Amino acid sequence: MKSLLFQFILVPFVILNFVNNVNAGITSRFIREEWPSVDIPLDHEVFAVPKGYNAPQQVHITQGNYDGNAVIISWVTFDEPGSSKVQYGKSDKNYEFSAEGKMTNYTFYKYNSGYIHHVLVDGLEYDTKYYYKTGDGDSAREFWFQTPPMIGPDVPYKFGIIGDLGQTYNSLSTLEHYMESGAQSVLFVGDLSYADRYKYNDVGIRWDSWGRFVEKSTAYQPWIWSAGNHEIEYMPYMNEVTPFKSYLHRYPTPYLASKSSSPMWYAIRRASAHIIVLSSYSPFVKYTPQWKWLEEELNRVDRKKTPWLIVLVHVPIYNSNEAHFMEGESMRAVFEEWFIHHKVDVIFAGHVHAYERSYRILNIRYNVSSGERFPVPDESAPVYITVGDGGNQEGLAGKFRDPQPDYSAFREASYGHSTLEIMNRTHAVYHWNRNDDGKKVAIDSFVLNNQYWSSNVRERKLKRHYLNGMRMIAS
Repeated sequence: MKSLLFQFILVPFVILNFVNNVNAGITSRFIREEWPSVDIPLDHEVFAVPKGYNAPQQVHITQGNYDGNAVIISWVTFDEPGSSKVQYGKSDKNYEFSAEGKMTNYTFYKYNSGYIHHVLVDGLEYDTKYYYKTGDGDSAREFWFQTPPMIGPDVPYKFGIIGDLGQTYNSLSTLEHYMESGAQSVLFVGDLSYADRYKYNDVGIRWDSWGRFVEKSTAYQPWIWSAGNHEIEYMPYMNEVTPFKSYLHRYPTPYLASKSSSPMWYAIRRASAHIIVLSSYSPFVKYTPQWKWLEEELNRVDRKKTPWLIVLVHVPIYNSNEAHFMEGESMRAVFEEWFIHHKVDVIFAGHVHAYERSYRILNIRYNVSSGERFPVPDESAPVYITVGDGGNQEGLAGKFRDPQPDYSAFREASYGHSTLEIMNRTHAVYHWNRNDDGKKVAIDSFVLNNQYWSSNVRERKLKRHYLNGMRMIAS
């Protein structure tokens, strides 16, 4: 029955996908009356501090190991360090297990952070709802999360994709509409709080407000983090010259589980997906640690266990907006050939404050002395999707290059979020949802064919056709 239902849903998407691949790309002319691109005032209820002495706040979870049966739970206390302990169990208020973690803090200019707690909770059962409690006494707070299904090639799973979120009213619209999507985990493509738009102590204050702002989602499902340029926070005028200082103290990643040497780049496996997180702002040219790690990680991918290979990066590799145009060219030159060879399915990026989806294209035949000058269509290439439209205070990037390049399938300067719903090893359904003045509107949708399994099916059909032909000749 489920298979028949999927086939019924699949038909209109297949038609849309077919149409999009034979016609010229679309530049949406939609114009919205956007809310002002200013941050929500600090006294707004979305930034409310939990009641009680030393109550945990800014609670968030991320995947804690390579295969998804662990989480890292993080929170901040301000009155005193308190306990770095999580109590958890499989029924509400029945906390039969506990885990201890570590506490850290930092200074930024004259701002002193709260006490930041990180606790690894591992050995969890797959596809299980867990309830957990942080904090002490009457100020303790309770939440829950759902572990993913065990890794397998046909395990369905729904991801949300958000980038460049910030903390404006547009950001709030994106967050609330994402939470209605039914997605189970967020792939976040960088630029979290936009606290670096502030100066002096306000930088740290706006990190705290953002942590409270997103808690209604991050405390209940893992957000898979990647860093953008607004996490760098290189501010010599304040004697702050350590890149990513706030981000690295606040948002841990399970980088050691994938044999990475840095929390800035890492990989996880979740349900039927293998997700690789790259850092646009860490060295990645040949022989660097990130380059060497990615070479090894791509060779570890097992498409028979995790058919879907997804890459997250902040700076788009293909982008036809005037904003940040060609900033991803250096990474393209280094990694694009690997993406083709290893049959990456889709690459999500942020950075540009607009939405854009590419056709399957490549430009690996070009070099500075010869070769084809322009990207060409190729079914072996990934789809490139930019979702830097979360809602931050810098506003929309409304100026696209004209004419629209052949590689660009759809583009629009609006705020929104995306979802990728994996159905099985061969197909996933993708949506981009526009925040149309507070109303969730699905604008761009298509069925994504798995690169590894779809190509194998084609090869088997060709082989079967060839063998049948040979038998006919022989008879």
